[in-house]
Amino acid sequence: MTVQIHPATAARFDDAATILAPKRPGAQGCWCLSYRLPPAENDALRQPHRGEALRELCGRRGRAPGVLAYDGDEVVGWAAIAPRSELNGLGDKHFPRDEDDPWALTCFRVRAGHGRRGVARALLAGAVDYAASRDATAVIGYPIDADGAKIDRTQASAGLLKWFTDAGFAVVGDTGYKVNGRPRVIVRKEL
Repeated sequence: MTVQIHPATAARFDDAATILAPKRPGAQGCWCLSYRLPPAENDALRQPHRGEALRELCGRRGRAPGVLAYDGDEVVGWAAIAPRSELNGLGDKHFPRDEDDPWALTCFRVRAGHGRRGVARALLAGAVDYAASRDATAVIGYPIDADGAKIDRTQASAGLLKWFTDAGFAVVGDTGYKVNGRPRVIVRKEL
């Protein structure tokens, strides 16, 4: 599979919706807004307004809310990336802010049937490249240290430590969170 990565711009919103919209009618779904919005606002925002909020983010000039992965013309994945200062839903206690405001990679989604084909790793590389193209000085992430164990797809949405270290990130801290007993760590890559 040859994966191509593109920013999630207004012209690609429908592809972002293909990956992020809830599949069950009436379901709320995250729309990858949970880390972007303050907790109270995130809890209050309901459908269809969640999709509309992401559409607005995709329509901003100069800074898409993430990147999309394509296998040919088919959208197969998403990674959220933004300056840490834009992520009001990340609590400072577990996800500290850095003075230089690095860009933060917070979420990965790979479409069912496309896992274990390198899509997540391509999304990681593409998100880092996108941040660099927007003058980011560093990228941080909060992946799960699965230590080689198999974990549920949903739990892997923060990414796996191995993906990040293979891409040149260094572990710089611990969030204090655990996912199914596995620590969620802080990683950083200077650009």
